[in-house]
Amino acid sequence: MSESSQPPALVFDDVSVVRDGRLIWSEGTFDVPAGGITAVIGSNGSGKTTLLQVVLGLVPVASGTVEVLGRPAGDAGAVAEIGYVPQNYAATPGNAIRAGDAVMLGLIGNRWGFGSPSADERHRVAAALDAVGAAPFSHRRLSQLSGGQRQRVAIAEALVGRPKLLILDEPLSALDLRNQRELVTLLARVRAQFGVAILGVAHDRNPLLGVLDSAIYLLDGHAHFDTMDEVVNEDLLSHLYGTSIQVVHTPQGDLYMRSV
Repeated sequence: MSESSQPPALVFDDVSVVRDGRLIWSEGTFDVPAGGITAVIGSNGSGKTTLLQVVLGLVPVASGTVEVLGRPAGDAGAVAEIGYVPQNYAATPGNAIRAGDAVMLGLIGNRWGFGSPSADERHRVAAALDAVGAAPFSHRRLSQLSGGQRQRVAIAEALVGRPKLLILDEPLSALDLRNQRELVTLLARVRAQFGVAILGVAHDRNPLLGVLDSAIYLLDGHAHFDTMDEVVNEDLLSHLYGTSIQVVHTPQGDLYMRSV
């Protein structure tokens, strides 16, 4: 099935979210196409992680409806087709588990009694590790890996179930500049190789600008969606972050944003 014939990755219809009696954001009406890379952006406290939790079915909406891959958010079928990498994965590794075993748990960890993995399951784990460049250190313990290596293992663990939507909560936050660049390149490769839609909260957008197709942005208490061509706008970004933002085009054709 081509991307154009797939249902949208997400459909929000007049969605609002309330937590602890407080309206977080409202009037979310948009479709996120299948197969793209979409950032969730907004100022601190605007409800970015809450939006991910809504998609995961962990937070109910106060009004409206959310569809994930053609099913209601939280539906077991939709959840089974989501791979999720939490923000703290790379920062809090277990002391004993090996990288390859962590990815295997991502595949069979919910199976009663575990049992020995099949040849197909071992192949899928190996393929996921290889896809993210983690095969060379698959036998090392997570606690012995760098932040960038642990993030690769986290993505492999999320991909091994062959999801149609990969959700990343601040995937670059614990990484240095080199590992940020490598991870962005990896995400572009994963998106192409697996045909998976990627949705991620991004505090620092600049490293991702070269691969992003679109953004959900939380502005003035409302959830909006647009292509990056429309979102990378100095007036909109300055309003979004409450400070003057300049969009810079380098002679090499690169793009970045800076506060002025």
